[in-house]
Amino acid sequence: MITWEDFEKLDMRSGTIVEALPFEKAKKPAYKLKIDFGTEGIKNSSAQITTLYKCDELIGKQIIAVINFPPKQIANYLSECLVLGIYNSDKNIVLLQPERQTENGNKIG
Repeated sequence: MITWEDFEKLDMRSGTIVEALPFEKAKKPAYKLKIDFGTEGIKNSSAQITTLYKCDELIGKQIIAVINFPPKQIANYLSECLVLGIYNSDKNIVLLQPERQTENGNKIG
C-alpha cells in the first residue's frame, strides 16, 4: 500500500503528441515522441507502442504521462517523461487518453 502523499508525488499531466518518429536504435520497437505539455514545455519520450499505433496517427493525439521521473537515456535518446498505457489481452499497450480534450499540461489528480 502507498499513502496519499506517495500518490501526490507523481506529476501526471495531459499532453499532445506533436512529433512521432521511428526509434531505430532502440532494442525493442519504439517511437521517439515529442509531447507538448503547455506551460510545462515540450518533452521527449520513448514509447513502445508500435504494434497498435502508426507515427502519422499519433500526431495530435492527447495522452497522459508522468513528467517528474528523472530523464532516462535510451540508446542515443533522452526520454524525459513516461507515457501511460494499459496492456491489452495481447500484451500490447493501449494509450491512456483524456475522455475529452483538455488543456495541455493539466494535472491529473
